[in-house]
Amino acid sequence: MTWIWWAPLVASALHIIEEFVYPGGFADWDRAYRPEFSTSITPRLHLWVNALLLLAGLQVGLLHDYDARAHAGDVTPTHALAWVTLVALLFSNAMWHLKGTLRMKRYSPGLITGLGLYVPLTLFGYIYFVGTHKASWPIALLALAIGGSYHFWAGMMHRRRARRWAARTNSN
Repeated sequence: MTWIWWAPLVASALHIIEEFVYPGGFADWDRAYRPEFSTSITPRLHLWVNALLLLAGLQVGLLHDYDARAHAGDVTPTHALAWVTLVALLFSNAMWHLKGTLRMKRYSPGLITGLGLYVPLTLFGYIYFVGTHKASWPIALLALAIGGSYHFWAGMMHRRRARRWAARTNSN
């Protein structure tokens, strides 16, 4: 099942297109949803966060190709951890878009790919990896905790960036 290794990269790319290209408008929606972080929500930040997400998806796919050659097709625990952690992050992002849409009573760009791609990919992937013993339950739960924590530490980062921006503006 080679496609599964590349699916997070493809799903992430489609999600980013929904957020910023068609229909787009995610940055404005996000600033309206979290006005306390509006100074922190910049094009540069979005560029870096999404570039890192795509790089992570690329790395998972390339790691599979390396593992397949180096380990006669076997999946290493590290690779399984990387895959399930990445999709746990994607799943938490889908839930964040859903929560924001419900709270704002307004569509969040990224909701459709989040619910239509991230959620099924995560559920299918976890069932596949745990069911075939490519990932143990402890690995799957660790990945869920790490990937699921994304919005917690991203919120802390936004708070810090917003405080720094406010301090710079107040000192001028």
